[in-house]
Amino acid sequence: MKQSASNRKVNEQAREVIASILLFDVSDPRLHLVTITGCEVSYDRSACNVYYTTDPERYGDVQAAFEQAAGHIRSLMAKKLSWRVAPELRFHLDKSVDQAEAIGAALASEREHQQQRIVEETIGEDGEF
Repeated sequence: MKQSASNRKVNEQAREVIASILLFDVSDPRLHLVTITGCEVSYDRSACNVYYTTDPERYGDVQAAFEQAAGHIRSLMAKKLSWRVAPELRFHLDKSVDQAEAIGAALASEREHQQQRIVEETIGEDGEF
């Protein structure tokens, strides 16, 4: 979806406010070490898709904590923003960080294999290293 500069600004503002709320105003230990990676606020500001990431073994706990704290986070967000409407918050797991780590690990493994092949070829040609 094409975004205007004002829409990007609204999305970033929502992300910053929600991240701040999680950091300073929410005491649920399940929501510690959660990173808000992005927000998509609807044009009428009635809904906000919030994307987050955390450790893979905590996915279920964090999703349950967000479902439980959504109303509280929404009310705190309404107090901090000067928007006419407090958007309904929908929390979605952002697995792109996990995918990036998997790709990085695969590239590192391939690089290691390439270096090992070069060493083996060098030793094979000379008989010595």
